[in-house]
Amino acid sequence: MTTQSSQPERPGSRQSSDRVTRTTYPLRFRRLRVARVTPLTPAMVRVTFTGDDLHDFQTLGFDDHLKVIVPPPGSDKPALPEIVDGRPSFPGGARPEMRDYTPRRFDPATRELDIDFVLHGDGPVATWAAQAAPGQTIVTGGPRGSKLVADDFDWYLLVGDETCLPAISRRLEELPAGARAVAVVEVADAAEEQRVETAADVRLLWLHRDGRPAGTTTLLPDAVRALDFPAGEFHAFVGGEAGTVRQVRRHLVEERGLPKEHLNASGYWKLGVRGHDHHEPVD
Repeated sequence: MTTQSSQPERPGSRQSSDRVTRTTYPLRFRRLRVARVTPLTPAMVRVTFTGDDLHDFQTLGFDDHLKVIVPPPGSDKPALPEIVDGRPSFPGGARPEMRDYTPRRFDPATRELDIDFVLHGDGPVATWAAQAAPGQTIVTGGPRGSKLVADDFDWYLLVGDETCLPAISRRLEELPAGARAVAVVEVADAAEEQRVETAADVRLLWLHRDGRPAGTTTLLPDAVRALDFPAGEFHAFVGGEAGTVRQVRRHLVEERGLPKEHLNASGYWKLGVRGHDHHEPVD
């Protein structure tokens, strides 16, 4: 699927700047079936889902996110909520644990949706993904909207750890020929690096923790501070551990002079916090 990054206004959309557009979608939950499972690295797996509920699925932004609900212990099928007054209502009133994931690839012709899961082993969805097999079912909610970044910046900066790698990889793959990008990605070690196909002119810098726990190093902020930035106007996307994202954001705004409207910074997770809300500001 190719993302169109510059689009006219339409119902359900709002213009946040002349270079960044936000569009919203109706809230929708879908029951999906595992079609296949593809190991990508020792600590990441791609699960391809399919199902008739994907007939109206939309994902226009590389950093879109959707809620993933897996079966509770002792069950093979998660409950599908109803939408009541614009909010999900779950059977019995018990709200299940959910986690946010990036739609890595969607093919509307085959109704196939890829989601890449980090196998960190300490959450309900990661635990499920480690044993995922064809025929199993999950429920997803969203995306609720997309942020579309114009393709006419002089260059793009993408910074994040492995939790952000699906979004970074998707962005690099969808950038058009002639676009320039610099990507800085922190992973556990060399075995976690992934090949990314792109038509853009990309400089990709991999950083390895080499045994240090995720979220405890300054690899990302140090690498961004040391970068020799290309000339021209740029847009930055930063994702990963919230404290690390905050450091990178502060450097870009306060030391590099990046306008805040040209920056998308999101704390995908927070060290020591279970179920961190990535909508929490990282200012």
